[in-house]
Amino acid sequence: MLKKLTVLALFLISQLTNATDKNTAQQVWFDPDISFAQRANLLVNAMTVDEKIAQLSHATPAIARLNVPQYNWWNEALHGIARNGKATIFPQAIGLAATFDPDLAHQVASAISDEARAKYAIAQSIGNQGQYAGLTFWTPNVNIFRDPRWGRGQETYGEDPFLTAQMGTAFVKGLQGDDPKYLKSAGVAKHFAVHSGPESLRHHFDVEPSQKDLYETYLPAFEALVTQAKVAGVMCAYNAVNGEPACASAQLLDGILKKQWGFHGYIVSDCGALNDFQAGHKVTKSGPESAALALQSGVNLNCGSTYEHFLKAALEQNLVPLELIDQRLTQLLMIRFQLGFFDPAGLNPYNEVTPDVIHSPEHINLSRDVARKSIVLLKNDNHVLPLSKDIKVPYVTGPFAASSDMLIGNYYGISDSLVSVLEGIAGKVSLGSSLNYRSGSLPFHNNINPLNWAPQVAKTADAVIAVVGVSADMEGEEVDAIASADRGDRVAITLPQNQVDYVKQLAAHKKGPLILVVAAGSPVDISDLEPLADAILWIWYPGEQGGNAVADVLFGDTNPSGHLPLTFVKSIDDLPPFDDYAMTGRTYKFLEKAPLYPFGFGRSYTEFSFNDLTVSQGKAIEGEALTLSVEVENRGDIAGETVVQAYLSPIARMNNEAISSLKSFKRIHLAPKETRWVELTIQGKDLYQVNNAGETVWPQGRYSLAVGDSLPSPRSLELGAAPHQRLEIKF
Repeated sequence: MLKKLTVLALFLISQLTNATDKNTAQQVWFDPDISFAQRANLLVNAMTVDEKIAQLSHATPAIARLNVPQYNWWNEALHGIARNGKATIFPQAIGLAATFDPDLAHQVASAISDEARAKYAIAQSIGNQGQYAGLTFWTPNVNIFRDPRWGRGQETYGEDPFLTAQMGTAFVKGLQGDDPKYLKSAGVAKHFAVHSGPESLRHHFDVEPSQKDLYETYLPAFEALVTQAKVAGVMCAYNAVNGEPACASAQLLDGILKKQWGFHGYIVSDCGALNDFQAGHKVTKSGPESAALALQSGVNLNCGSTYEHFLKAALEQNLVPLELIDQRLTQLLMIRFQLGFFDPAGLNPYNEVTPDVIHSPEHINLSRDVARKSIVLLKNDNHVLPLSKDIKVPYVTGPFAASSDMLIGNYYGISDSLVSVLEGIAGKVSLGSSLNYRSGSLPFHNNINPLNWAPQVAKTADAVIAVVGVSADMEGEEVDAIASADRGDRVAITLPQNQVDYVKQLAAHKKGPLILVVAAGSPVDISDLEPLADAILWIWYPGEQGGNAVADVLFGDTNPSGHLPLTFVKSIDDLPPFDDYAMTGRTYKFLEKAPLYPFGFGRSYTEFSFNDLTVSQGKAIEGEALTLSVEVENRGDIAGETVVQAYLSPIARMNNEAISSLKSFKRIHLAPKETRWVELTIQGKDLYQVNNAGETVWPQGRYSLAVGDSLPSPRSLELGAAPHQRLEIKF
């Protein structure tokens, strides 16, 4: 049946693109022997003005006389095909970041783009050409998660620009494939730039970052996706930067993106952002002016209706020349040609992907593997974990123990295989275990019935597993987080008080250990609960196999190996105001106060040690790479994985330098008692700094190189991280 469906889909794709239809004989843009650039030009030249303008909005109509089918550019694939029916749901992006594994990110994105190709073929075969059915994905989100209150931070790869660049680059390469001619699917780097909340201000907020913060923190990941991953598109943000709306920024779109980085893809506005020119930023006085400003600034595709309603008037009022419309449309159509939409189906190798890849066993297993590797063990007093599968009376409780919604975060697909934590544990423990469950607490509000027996059950349990946290109902985009009091952002970073109270009741009644399993897409202040818990697992939004992954870790089939891709501060009182975009006092790089949990931290069921660090040269030579070697030992009796991390820190800080900066990392697996030499490379380009004038400079003075499995800090050692190996290097 699947083979028949594939043949039918390929046939209909061929018919829809009209690549072999006799009526296209004179329509040379269907000639595969001509370059894509020539064909795009020829197609644009054959269009009327109205047809051209209609092709510049995200929902493009068909042009029957030119045999151009309709196409909707808007699609999402943040952690799996989203909003388009059945697809594998992988862990949320922040969880993927916690693996510190770019190769795994590439595997995930490759699986997503396989499913995308298969789903696209099926959608075409049934005539579904609408929103979320295409191959142009507005992902990944490589904004910097600079403040834990931002509800969309879960979509990112955390707070560090280097880690974000590594993970994002790998993800884009997996999405787009490696064929020299065709794109497997088309990725988009968003939201360009300096965009990370507050959600309530995003339509009119003007960010004025220092040149140092702009080039050291907010832009490196975008640059990597453009220059290294060759991302097909870039989405400009809602907010303004230095007085210009991001989608009308000469500095960002022309000066940096195109001239500095050599970007040749397409620029798409965030949805409705062009309307903000007039309504929010007040830089234009009419719709035609807004349309003209966006087109002149470089926006090829309008997600929204500004181009549709006002670009013709802008042309008639001589606000834009027709030649500029032609130029922007030609650039845009290049993506559709690179996706193979105007070629015979047999020429594109990605059309060979069959429907059986969609939610395949391999992809389900991959989702489970990513979830396992993303889980961070924050505490494990007296080695209470792993639990025995023969435990007599395990008690699973908490508002998210049986939740499916908690698993999926935001921008999610649909699966018929969602596994809650309760279900995962039920499938893991012995059939002789008296597994017990009560939710015990509502997610965000106090219980109404005062007769709550759930805390009392803890008296009977050999272990209490309390699953608490937040969900995408509380943190997310302004239009989606229905439990948020601040349009998707979080007013406080503590757990809802009713959950805190419930965990305290459990701790007061427990007989055995209390294991806290926390789900969240962002840091949560659990200072009040940390002393009460014997063990703490941080599971993020772990995807459709999250319950199985948690059970794998709880019961020892998997040794936890996730590491925090961001800093958990003790309180928002330790942070600058949310709307302050200066990096001073933010992230591990500039936070001078002791955190609750430091960046890069994550424990294991085994113990690792680091010894005998060496560096290729004692004095860094400008522009040249440094090679580090360190001996890593698994001192325990079980196999495990860890992330070897290299940090550079100035011995005497100058010019607002970062306290420490991640410069290289590598995820490794070690057998019991195994010792291995691990080599890390710090690229010369990653050693440069930016001064306050925005100039790229080579560091000066003496620096400390530290290698270990967490950020080098007193708090890391206090929490049980391995001691770092250090040496001094001169610049």
